[in-house]
Amino acid sequence: MKSKVTVVKEFTNGKVDDKLFSSFIEHLGRAVYTGIYEPGHETADGQGFRRDVIDMVKDLRVGLVRYPGGNFLSGYNWKDGIGPREKRPVRLDRAWHTVETNQIGIDEFADWAKKAGTEVMAAVNMGTGTVQDAADMVEYCNHPSGTAWSDLRIKNGHREPHAIKYWCVGNEMDGPWQICHLDAVDYGKKAREAIKLMKWTDDSIKTIVCGSASSSMPTYPEWDRIVLEHTYDLADYISIHRYFENKGDDDDFLASFYDMDQFIKTSIATCDYVKALKRSRKEMYLSFDEWNIWYQSKKEPHPWMEAPRILEDHYSLLDALAFGGMAITLLNHADRVKVACLAQLVNVIAPVFTEPGKGAYKQSIYFPFRDISVYGRGTVLTPISKVQNKVTNEYGEVPAVIFSAVHDEEGGTVTVFALNTSKTESSETEIDLSSFGDTLMTMRTELSGSDLSAKNSLERPDAVKPADVPLCQGEKGVYTVSLKPVSWNVLRFRTK
Repeated sequence: MKSKVTVVKEFTNGKVDDKLFSSFIEHLGRAVYTGIYEPGHETADGQGFRRDVIDMVKDLRVGLVRYPGGNFLSGYNWKDGIGPREKRPVRLDRAWHTVETNQIGIDEFADWAKKAGTEVMAAVNMGTGTVQDAADMVEYCNHPSGTAWSDLRIKNGHREPHAIKYWCVGNEMDGPWQICHLDAVDYGKKAREAIKLMKWTDDSIKTIVCGSASSSMPTYPEWDRIVLEHTYDLADYISIHRYFENKGDDDDFLASFYDMDQFIKTSIATCDYVKALKRSRKEMYLSFDEWNIWYQSKKEPHPWMEAPRILEDHYSLLDALAFGGMAITLLNHADRVKVACLAQLVNVIAPVFTEPGKGAYKQSIYFPFRDISVYGRGTVLTPISKVQNKVTNEYGEVPAVIFSAVHDEEGGTVTVFALNTSKTESSETEIDLSSFGDTLMTMRTELSGSDLSAKNSLERPDAVKPADVPLCQGEKGVYTVSLKPVSWNVLRFRTK
């Protein structure tokens, strides 16, 4: 199979926002307890946070971490998680059928985020919570001093404000599974009033309203339209969520990026319709603040308990490759997708996995996420590609090889990400960078292998990981490389 991609310096798509490489931690399963927080662990710091996890998160260069939910959010009272720990109430979390001790709350999580080199993307409860609760949380976190809530934060040990800039106004309120689910009109009205009061409390914040929880929702995209008609003037982003899983056809699974791409395009079109309807000059951006591979078909019943082992998917090489296709899709929509949160970060459908009292390791999806986060910063270019198509049962003809190209002009680099989804054919690929003048290939890595079911573990932490590939030199900026079947590839070039 042959393919060609031409990358032209002037064919720009959009500037990559650092928040595109964000993630998510919910009070769910072991994401918090024995995930980021495990007092008594040999790596625990003075606050009980696992330093081995912090080190792995730092390497991912995560822009924001969405907190505290998720489905958990719609029944959560943020006030339960502040003040002396011994006085915090133990609650039933009805969203996930677990017991919540509230030993971690917004103050502790803000401390953890600083240690992990990231920032908090806070979320307010639009289920059981009120508009007043949302504004009070903004005041507690962001107001300097001199009011009841800000002075309480100071009393609780945080003299300086947390200065949280990004705020999710609820979570998946279109979903009947959500506590106090609302229809689009009722949510739109409530979200509008919440944003008003939140921004009257701190006019520097950015807010994200709930879009559709999935492209498969029967209300999509009508929900998004109605919500935006109520909130367009006040909101800064609308969220969309989408998960994928292998339902038995590897070709369809590897082509999941196609569904994600169509979802993004439809969401953009919906935003632009409301923009036109309102005669607005404002551009609405997308926050794809939940995306990943999640095997939702797995049912895990459990009694009421603290931090149960739920949603602990163990990812294979095949999962990592499908994940890479989604990562490329996000980069290629950097003009409108400004925030994206890999859901989640630790233990729960996550790139980092821990065992209580033991070590931590990187799951297979850790590596393509790290690649785009470390090397995908700059300006996304629009590659011109010629690729042999393949046929899938679910999506019809989709390209067998997909690309994204990012130009870091200040750093003098071009990075090409490529995914070959064919299980049988290598792709003899021509990469044309001649518009950049003199270039030099400086790095090339490849994630591939003969066993697509291979997974990492504590015992075999390196069963799946990228390998360096010998460099090749081009002629007049044109390079020819062979991309192995089912492989994730990163190629970096130095420019003048």
